[in-house]
Amino acid sequence: MDSSVTTELTHTDASAIIPGPANPYQGDIARYWNAEARPVNLRLGDVDGLYHHHYGIGDVDHASLGTPEDSEYEKKLIAELHRLESAQAELLLDHLGPITPADTLVDAGCGRGGSSVMAHQRFGCKVEGVTLSSTQADFGNRRARELGIDSHVRAQVCNMLDTPFEKGSIAASWNNESSMYVDLDDLMAEHARFLKVGGRYVTITGCWNPKYGQPSKWVSQINAHFECNIHSRREYLRAMADNRLVPNAVIDLTAATLPYWELRATSSLVTGIEEAFIESYKDGSFQYLLIAADRV
Repeated sequence: MDSSVTTELTHTDASAIIPGPANPYQGDIARYWNAEARPVNLRLGDVDGLYHHHYGIGDVDHASLGTPEDSEYEKKLIAELHRLESAQAELLLDHLGPITPADTLVDAGCGRGGSSVMAHQRFGCKVEGVTLSSTQADFGNRRARELGIDSHVRAQVCNMLDTPFEKGSIAASWNNESSMYVDLDDLMAEHARFLKVGGRYVTITGCWNPKYGQPSKWVSQINAHFECNIHSRREYLRAMADNRLVPNAVIDLTAATLPYWELRATSSLVTGIEEAFIESYKDGSFQYLLIAADRV
């Protein structure tokens, strides 16, 4: 059992205290995210100190941007992209159910910890983040110390399929665009293990659309770009049903995320993957979903 679930959290160098990845693929993913330093993640986080590793939802506030000729236009555009990605995290938190300050939450695949910080700021609870990347964990822990919330927010390096949390000890948990790196049956089994009966699991994720037939060329490009394996919507629902997680909400966010991608494609922060997201959302081969489920 991880004693930090029930006692005050302590912080040391994450990479020094947690065992490394369990298989070669996880080692590849750890190396990928340890080396990742894309401006699109770091410069957006610099806006207000919340560093995310997910995308945005909602309509673009074009009035706030001004015109491209404005010397401040790019700065305003980056701030708007960040507003949209924080709106995505807020929507996820909206679906966690009633959370008290006495509860502990798990952010599985926590990245640099933006959503963990937001969860603590909203609920006053403890948040345990897990990631394969020691770089991300150390970054997130440093930010928690800077914010003075390191007694409540921690990231640690471990496999999200084999966490140290005690059975039935967690009030709610989530994967925010991180479930495409693991087998879904194993993932849902682990969330079901550590969640309390009645606890809530939420994921926001991109899924390939079974109605399209097979993953499209655009989905294949996204897989190659991020070294991941995008699952279908059907696979998520099946894995939940097999592991005592009963969906209470399935929300299609595809139309809501397109404005983010179309704005990002006009920015200086492009990574080359924007076309694949935009075209796959438009042709229906890819969907952006929120699924919330209760542990029974």
